[in-house]
This record gives sequence, structure tokens and C-alpha cells, in this order.
Amino acid sequence: MSGIFVVGFDGSEAAHRALDFAIERAAAQGGTVLIAHVLEWSPYSFLTPNELEERHKRRREELERAETALMAPVVKKVSGRGAEIESVIRYGKIADVLCEIAKSKKAAQIFIGRNGHSALGARVFGSVASALVQTAPVPCTIVP
Repeated sequence: MSGIFVVGFDGSEAAHRALDFAIERAAAQGGTVLIAHVLEWSPYSFLTPNELEERHKRRREELERAETALMAPVVKKVSGRGAEIESVIRYGKIADVLCEIAKSKKAAQIFIGRNGHSALGARVFGSVASALVQTAPVPCTIVP
């Protein structure tokens, strides 16, 4: 069974473990790994034209920084390990965007790393893993 495996990636150790796990699965099945980095961005409804222009400039800079500092190095590092590697950077709520990517790419599975927060911390601050297992349109693997 080949397919697209979406990996939520933030550069953490947990994300690297999830990426390695997904690459092993994709290589064994002839699949593709899509490394997805989500930048959280809250929309402001009342901005002056100058504030809006500054906000767009910061957004472009943040995208460029994410590409050069995070995504390009990891894609280079994991290329040649038996699976095709693609990457994408998007803005939004992490779980929602990963689900949208999985749907639009007709992914077979989503992989993310567990960040190690306590159960109480996850309940208080929310959890991408918790949201994904409840809303993902495809199977979701949480890698410890």
C-alpha cells in the first residue's frame, strides 16, 4: 500500500522521531512523506492599513525563516532514505491545518510526535494530538 504520509513537524525531538517513523513506513510501502510545518497566526479584525502592511511583511519574513531554518535543512537531511520527500508550510491552527492537508492530498495517514506534556498540562493548554485523534480524516499515529 503506497500513499502520502503527512508528518506534523516543528523541529522538536518528538517531531524528528515521528518523521523517522513515517519515513520507515513510507519507504517500506513505496510512499511519499509530506513534512508539514504549521505557523499559528491569529487574525486581527481591526487593523489600520499601516498595521496590515506591517503584518503581511512579518508574515512573509516568518515564512522565509521557516523555510530556510527549519524545512530546507530537514528535507536535505532525510532525502535519499527510500521515500519521496515533500514539504509544505501553512498558517492556521495546527490540528485543523494538518487535517486540511491530509484531505487535500488524499493522505493515507498523519504522524506527529508526542511532546511529553503531562495529562494535566494537555487538558489545560490543549493538545494537537488530542484534537487530531478526534478530528483527523485518516488514521493518526502519535509517536512517543
